[in-house]
Amino acid sequence: MDTLFSMITLTLIFSTPIIITGLGGLFSERSGVVNIALEGLMMIGGFSAATSVVFLEKSTSLAPWIALLIGAVMGTLVSLIHAYISINLRSNQVISGTAINIFAIGITIYLSQIIFHQQRTETFQKGFIKTTFPGLEKIPVIGDIFFKNIYPTVYVALILIVVSWYVLYKTRFGLRLRATGEHPHAADSMGINVYKMRYIGVMLSGCLAGLSGAIMVLTQDTQYTVMSIHGIGFIALAALIFGKWKPFGVLGASLFFGFSQILSVYSNNFGVLAKLPFEFFYALPYVLTIIALVIFSNKAVGPKAAGEPYDKGQR
Repeated sequence: MDTLFSMITLTLIFSTPIIITGLGGLFSERSGVVNIALEGLMMIGGFSAATSVVFLEKSTSLAPWIALLIGAVMGTLVSLIHAYISINLRSNQVISGTAINIFAIGITIYLSQIIFHQQRTETFQKGFIKTTFPGLEKIPVIGDIFFKNIYPTVYVALILIVVSWYVLYKTRFGLRLRATGEHPHAADSMGINVYKMRYIGVMLSGCLAGLSGAIMVLTQDTQYTVMSIHGIGFIALAALIFGKWKPFGVLGASLFFGFSQILSVYSNNFGVLAKLPFEFFYALPYVLTIIALVIFSNKAVGPKAAGEPYDKGQR
């Protein structure tokens, strides 16, 4: 049972960046803007957070939390580039997102070279550490999974799932955001500012992707390198499609992909898996991503106006 509980806990930990980034993509695509720049925005957030911790960790114990905020802010700012290109210039959203992914690789290496004189940040000492909650970890089943040897950032992801669901389906803002992604001209005729709502959607996407990148670097690494994110932004896109553009759907899909990432840790506990090479488990999440997209891409129907530039003058 201990192995099962630890597998579930580690699945939650590895799923956290996928969940948060998937929610970011959810807000953007629900507003009508396809955002495949999630990978690049995670890089920006991860680099910003790692750099912040390197300079702040000697002066405050809150350095990791401050770094999360900085990562989210930087992700938001860079997402404005995608918003302007996609919304104001009405350019191809896929090309814009691809350009930002390439830009993120180059700019993080360039800034690392300027600041640290190498193509990565310096090693930091005070990322997030796993926490055990005295008393709560003794609760049967739940305690072993949620309150023992777990990063506090897991709770951030779970809270964001509930908040995102409430905002999208129980508030006027959520109704307007979804309307701009389904029928923007009808939304405009009802007095909804489509451009404004799409900007907000993309900015929320950047904020969450930047936050996710920061969390990933501060929990799974000790410095930022160009390989720190290693495709999680694209896996989050698959989770968004697999989850049918719904918050709890994103949660389920993210847990599935997160579980595929932790199999290598426990492969020796299972006779058949122990015989497979390590490289198999490293490739497994990406193979499953492709398989999931092949199976579910035709069945999952996204927002009707996602990817379509909005022109107020056309009807």
